[in-house]
Amino acid sequence: MSTDPLDVPPDPSVPFQPRSGQRGSGFLSGPLRLGTTPSATVGPYLAIGLTWPDGEFAAAEGTDGGIWIRGRVFDGNGDVVPDAMVETWQADPDGGFASPEDPRGASTHPGFRGYARAQTLSGEFSVFTLKPGRVPDGEGGLQAPHVDVSVFARGLLDRVVTRIYFADEAEANAEDVVLRGLPEDRRETLLATPTDDGYRFDVYLQGDRETVFFAV
Repeated sequence: MSTDPLDVPPDPSVPFQPRSGQRGSGFLSGPLRLGTTPSATVGPYLAIGLTWPDGEFAAAEGTDGGIWIRGRVFDGNGDVVPDAMVETWQADPDGGFASPEDPRGASTHPGFRGYARAQTLSGEFSVFTLKPGRVPDGEGGLQAPHVDVSVFARGLLDRVVTRIYFADEAEANAEDVVLRGLPEDRRETLLATPTDDGYRFDVYLQGDRETVFFAV
């Protein structure tokens, strides 16, 4: 006869439940007690498993007026995060979204999907898109052109959410309710600077230059 309480006899005549062998342990017989689930970060596997070959194209490659938004993601030590994932969502140049849920009607720009997902495995992320137009701010005015951004990276328990505004849209930026609600010295962390083929926008997850993130 087996002396190991965890052994199941061959061809038992009745349903058999192994025992823990520890009297009073409650193992399999006592009430279920749930412990604390260990926390887990959102990366770095997302950049590897949840991106796709043309994910960086919010607008079809070669679209007239297309621009590249490029940047890096930095951690609290100032080091580049090599496996972050960046998602973007935005309006088209007329201020319309590529979604049937837009009450003003979906975007009519051919090849524009408004959504992109890129990774930083090369050291930086790149998104090909069209510069967005202005959209209503809910208070009777218009928001400045901007791109909504979610960043997923190692060490984060959830995504962080920010926005990309454009440094060469000074007049519109001055009217934007979101930017006006930030301290003046923090607004610059949301400004993308012009380059030869588009704009540059770096994300700082922590530190003296930390990017402004929004609770959504």
